[in-house]
Amino acid sequence: MAISHAPAVAITTPRTSRTGRRVLFFGTYDARRYPRVRVLQEGFGALGDDVLECNVPLRLDTAARVRMLRRPWLVPLLAARLAATWIRLIARSRRFRGVDLIVVGYMGHFDVHLARLLWPRTPVALDHLVSARDTALDRRVSSGWLVRLLERLDRAAVNAAHFPCVDTAEHRDRVCAAARARSVVVPVGAPSDWFYPPVRSVSDRVRVVFFGSFTPLQGAPVIGEALRLLADDDRFAFTIVGRGQDYEETRAAAGAANAEWIDWVEPEQLPYLVACHDICLGIFGTGPKALRVVPNKVFQGAAAGTAILTSDTPPQRQALGNAAAYAPAGDALALAAELRTLAGDRRRLWELRVAAFARASEQFHPAAVIEALNARLPAPAAVTPARPVAA
Repeated sequence: MAISHAPAVAITTPRTSRTGRRVLFFGTYDARRYPRVRVLQEGFGALGDDVLECNVPLRLDTAARVRMLRRPWLVPLLAARLAATWIRLIARSRRFRGVDLIVVGYMGHFDVHLARLLWPRTPVALDHLVSARDTALDRRVSSGWLVRLLERLDRAAVNAAHFPCVDTAEHRDRVCAAARARSVVVPVGAPSDWFYPPVRSVSDRVRVVFFGSFTPLQGAPVIGEALRLLADDDRFAFTIVGRGQDYEETRAAAGAANAEWIDWVEPEQLPYLVACHDICLGIFGTGPKALRVVPNKVFQGAAAGTAILTSDTPPQRQALGNAAAYAPAGDALALAAELRTLAGDRRRLWELRVAAFARASEQFHPAAVIEALNARLPAPAAVTPARPVAA
């Protein structure tokens, strides 16, 4: 795959890809912090498409945006930052002509409208991986007027896209009726650099890793409580990576558990670190959003050749089947018990590692992830001018 960043002149060279299709990734996304966009880029590249990029990262993560929502007087700062990035995006967009598909990257609620203005005749796919309304509720933003405003923002974004892309069937069911028929389920998947075939451990201890941003969806305090319950079991070595909203509560719940707490790991180093463990913990939150998602860490941990232990929810069961172990959401006792079971049955643990990697190789690789979206796209020669979609 060749990802072409904005060159100095307009792209007018003949189509040389196997498909004859040019796919432009557009928006203020941050591919280094949030690897979802890389999965989609690699997927289109694997099909033989020319993958182009017009990107100016906004450099505001989800937590920062939620903080601004809690303090409305800071919203003008968000608007100013967005305006500054859009000026640069508009300048760069002039260099790209004759593209066949625009993919607006993760957290592109505003960017999708700009994309429609800049390329009015080109189909636009919006990676609607995160609903602004659901994210606010999950982060415990309770202002009714704000939740309603964010719901309108979500609706406007998916209505503006020809192909709104969501990660699970449960999220597709929540897309507004006007856009549901156009929406496509595109699983999160894992970038190619996450794929490490499992290697049998030479350690006497079962190495368990959790990494995340400690949002309520992740249920990290449940993991902390499970660590406390296993504090006297020397068969385990725990690694906990990240910080965030529920970090202090998680540390308090873990007590004196024997764990290595790492605040930050560079994105380029994280895949190998995870691959050095036997078990990757998923999510254990009990909120509505937690029951509808399959999180990044589940796809990535499977690709890294670890056994997956996550909450027993319908979308995760559908994604992983028998290639994972499960515990009820919010149940630290059950989580600790399942960890003890795996530590006592190393053969079962190894089988889960092999099964998770096989499932990832078949279904979570970038080329597999975009199959449903690719099936909905017209061939380049058949692309017709898109009619404006009302917001």
